[in-house]
Amino acid sequence: MTHPQPAPGPTGPGRPLSVVLAGGGTGGHIEPMLALADALTRRTGAPGGTPRVTCLGTARGMETRLVPARGYDLRLIPPVPLPRRPTPDLLRVPGRVRRSVAETRALLRELDADVVVGFGGYVALPAYLAAWRNSVPVVVHEQNALPGLANRVGARFAARVAVTVPGTPLRGAEHVGMPLRPQLTSLDRAGLRAEARTHFGLGAARPTLLVFGGSQGAASLNRAAVGAADALTAAGVAVLHARGPKNTDVTVPARAPGKAPYVVVDYLERMDLAYAAADLALCRSGAVTVAELSAVGLPGVFVPLPIGNGEQRRNAQPLVAAGGGLLVEDAELSPSWIAEHVVPLVTDPAALAGYAAHAKAAGSPDADERLADIVLQAAQR
Repeated sequence: MTHPQPAPGPTGPGRPLSVVLAGGGTGGHIEPMLALADALTRRTGAPGGTPRVTCLGTARGMETRLVPARGYDLRLIPPVPLPRRPTPDLLRVPGRVRRSVAETRALLRELDADVVVGFGGYVALPAYLAAWRNSVPVVVHEQNALPGLANRVGARFAARVAVTVPGTPLRGAEHVGMPLRPQLTSLDRAGLRAEARTHFGLGAARPTLLVFGGSQGAASLNRAAVGAADALTAAGVAVLHARGPKNTDVTVPARAPGKAPYVVVDYLERMDLAYAAADLALCRSGAVTVAELSAVGLPGVFVPLPIGNGEQRRNAQPLVAAGGGLLVEDAELSPSWIAEHVVPLVTDPAALAGYAAHAKAAGSPDADERLADIVLQAAQR
């Protein structure tokens, strides 16, 4: 779906507000950025008419494909990667920051930006600093329970700070939730289930487990799920397993006719159908994944990524504490763990219904509209 944008117009009262979004790099930054962009373009009654949205990104990020595909203007700026450890490359960071901020300041003047909204990562830091130098209001959105460096810096001088997870340690944080596409927040899983299971070649009446480890897959999830294939299908559980496009060695022998199917795909283009087909998900706990499962009311067995600063575990904990899923550490996940814990759950309709209700209750389906309100208020200061 494309969104025609207002042409750049004269500055001053009566023109559309110019909103600049900085969220390139990974899908965890890009998806909420695009959900906000969609919400802003629905605001036809905003001062001056529909806001003009421009996205910032880098030449090497996923945004070069995803942003134009959604119909938004993408402008490229130099990235500022920050080494996680002291290395000689750390000495080059100040020069990179200066160059990127200078280019971004010129771009903000060209766009006559009224507000800059950042979602963290390589693109957000120079955008925040350029906006501060240009006296443009900043809005920060943090997706993870543990914020990254860019958002910690941006929050120090931001007009507003929105977070996905309650209790996120950022100055002035307001709990808003994760902006998501209406395609997911309004998903009728029960109404779409038969179509979804037919689409993937799954049995219409069987309990179904969805396994996925993000866009590239996850080796530990792949190994454990494939190892438990016989236990799952012997219990009558159909499996939809997204292995990741590079993991072509992950295969499962075809099940005998009439038995529960185990369907392996490289990638899930239609996550709405995947969520509708499933009764339970076995997945990582990235911020977007946790928010999407909550929004659609799909219980999850979350396996946090065992590297990084532990944010994936923190992302899942509030939903697990609310009764919307389970959490298992990556080192503990195994075929026997799946047979012992997942099989009994996915074959228990009453237990699944309870988990699903709690997951749905913990969601924030209007986060995109709430964040759009915050952005427009900051732009009109």
